[in-house]
Amino acid sequence: MKKAALITLVLGMMLAVLAGCSGSGKDDNKLVIGIDDKFAPMGFRDESNEIVGFDIDLARAAAEKMGMEVTFQPIDWKAKESELSSGRIDLIWNGYTITEERKGKVLFTKPYLKNSQVIVTLADSDIHAVSDLAGKVVGLQSLSSAADALDANPIKSEIKTVSEFADNVLALSDLKTKRLDAVVIDEVVARYYMSKDEGTFKLLDESLAPEEYGIGVKKDNEELLNKLQKALDELNQDGTAATISEKWFGEDKVLK
Repeated sequence: MKKAALITLVLGMMLAVLAGCSGSGKDDNKLVIGIDDKFAPMGFRDESNEIVGFDIDLARAAAEKMGMEVTFQPIDWKAKESELSSGRIDLIWNGYTITEERKGKVLFTKPYLKNSQVIVTLADSDIHAVSDLAGKVVGLQSLSSAADALDANPIKSEIKTVSEFADNVLALSDLKTKRLDAVVIDEVVARYYMSKDEGTFKLLDESLAPEEYGIGVKKDNEELLNKLQKALDELNQDGTAATISEKWFGEDKVLK
């Protein structure tokens, strides 16, 4: 009897473990979106520490179209593709620039917003053109498309130092205190901070590189990609995307 009881107990424990494992699988009705929560106005924390922004509103609207529940997960932006491939997040969606290199790592939706990499300096700076960066100290976000744009420009070899930061807020802070001479940054981000701190910064007329934002999906998840793209197309068609753009940019900047 003792032996039979022991076997029954072991089988019961095994079934419990298996049930627990099956129950711990990812909920297919939930979307976990990886963001940089200091990337205003795309995705950032407001005065109440709530995550807000253009991409946040657009993602919520798309999730509603898809009949899914959305969670925003702040991540180390340098590890964004690793977070996606590991399954810890389902999407990279926060001013994520489409590049050929990234196309080798993730699936992209169609571009939904235009952007460019620009140079921001202090309003009283003697830097007026890209060529004026020679001998200067320049800051940018680590492993960002700003770094790619600067690497592709001949001026890179003439810059005194390139300092990398975890986020754009830290880079702009060092520019403000004159530890940097300039920052290479996304135009949408630059214009947002310039509007919040009028008279402090200036934007050079000459940009480094035009680019487009897309949403990154794990390489083998065409089903999610197609479902998401369908939702985005519907948001364009019914005017929701334009309304969200007007809220954050004062105009309809969404690519159709």
